[in-house]
Amino acid sequence: MNLLTPIPSAWLAALVVSATLPSAFADSYTNIASADAFVANGSSGALADNNYGGGGALAIAAGTLPNGEFQSVLRFDLSGVRGLLDAQYGMGAWFVQSVSLQLSSSPHNNAIYNEIAPGLFGVSLLQNNSWLEGTGNASNPANNGITYNTLQNTFVNNATDQSLGLFGFSGGSSGANSYSLDLTSGLTADILAGNNASLHLFAADNTVSYLFSSRAATAQSSRPQLIIVAVPEPGSVALLTLGAVILSWRCRRWISPRRWLRPPYFTGLGGFNSLPRKR
Repeated sequence: MNLLTPIPSAWLAALVVSATLPSAFADSYTNIASADAFVANGSSGALADNNYGGGGALAIAAGTLPNGEFQSVLRFDLSGVRGLLDAQYGMGAWFVQSVSLQLSSSPHNNAIYNEIAPGLFGVSLLQNNSWLEGTGNASNPANNGITYNTLQNTFVNNATDQSLGLFGFSGGSSGANSYSLDLTSGLTADILAGNNASLHLFAADNTVSYLFSSRAATAQSSRPQLIIVAVPEPGSVALLTLGAVILSWRCRRWISPRRWLRPPYFTGLGGFNSLPRKR
């Protein structure tokens, strides 16, 4: 068999397309927050040392609003993601295509919160994941976890934390909202290594007041979710397709009627033999 026989151009085109469309093989993985809390300073700073990690709602609000500033933190345990992706695509034969954060709007049910209002908020990746969730809530704050003061003085580091984007909140107290996060080096590294990833959510204008469900929500679909979409490396798709093309082409030539149905001819002393193949 001539191994240099050209593969049909249509098959080559299919191979090129397969190498450039790994998205056809994409899978998504949803992670529920493993810890979360909101922190507040209050209108006069009186709430800055309180912990609110055990409540059913989280909040973001601008500091210029009547009840003061609110920020929230979310932690996601990514330790199982790499194993799932390696099992799906092969060891390290995949990459992260997108990461989105899903939050479910929550109604206002406590006087501590500002009235819900549309606006802009930011999300950043904290490099310090050691904060404690605590057990306080809007009605009964505690002092056994992260607070507004400890967030600002211990866990936020503007020199190393990475911005994951600015997003708009349109207002409302119900419904799920999805936000596509920037794929920074730190976020990608956390996913690849199976680390914890802590997100810091804060007001990015003077009007926003956003309430959303915490991980204590009864419905799992309402809890904060990090949705990771991964695809195989383009080279992996190309190699699989190339192997299938070559195997198909060789099998086709092996069973070709021209190979097996040649008419016999008489050789004299040697008896019958097939006609010589054309070259």
